[in-house]
Amino acid sequence: MSAQRQASVGAVELRNVRKDYGDSTAVDGVDLELDRAERVALVGPNGSGKTTLLRMVVGLLEPTAGEIRILGARAGSLEARSVTAYIPDQPVLYDDLSVLEHLEYVARLHGMGSWEARAEELVERLGLSERVDDLPARFSRGLRQKTGIALALVRPFELLVVDEPFVGLDGAGREALLTLLDEVAEAGRTVVVATHQPDFLSRADRCVGLRDGSLAYDGPASGQGVVELMG
Repeated sequence: MSAQRQASVGAVELRNVRKDYGDSTAVDGVDLELDRAERVALVGPNGSGKTTLLRMVVGLLEPTAGEIRILGARAGSLEARSVTAYIPDQPVLYDDLSVLEHLEYVARLHGMGSWEARAEELVERLGLSERVDDLPARFSRGLRQKTGIALALVRPFELLVVDEPFVGLDGAGREALLTLLDEVAEAGRTVVVATHQPDFLSRADRCVGLRDGSLAYDGPASGQGVVELMG
């Protein structure tokens, strides 16, 4: 997609999106448009459909009905995946690759010829410098999460989608992640974070809330409505 075309479309567009699992509806008729460079907090009670929605956005699930576009490209298409980075709530890691080998694999997979400097910066800021030659599949939850963050940010992207990234992180890790998310948005990229972490809400430009799979709130990331949706 040309730079001119990218600039003329929303970062994320959902049109009447629904996801059914048998007789159960996880996401029900969501219409939403997110702009470039927005920091969006996605909130809602457990079981409200947040993870299902994010997985459809990044192309891991197909909507039962409706349409999702990423910079104008259909979600899940090669074009959409090439501009979308994803940090799931449980990072997927290979058993036999070190942290550094993971970073090299992801960077080269996305066509990065010069990746070493960015990888070195990320592991230092996330407190992984002493563990780059270790196997992250054997790490604690917090260290695995830090590895997943580094893997998402080492590659090029225009949209960053994050599902509950603060679980298991220590104070230094949370602060490092918050700063990195700020930098991503300041660079003109869109950030969508499903979270119950108040620290991110205070930095978000916008809050989107789900309840029972439906859009229940779309507005400022503060106020009683947000508090109620966060439980």
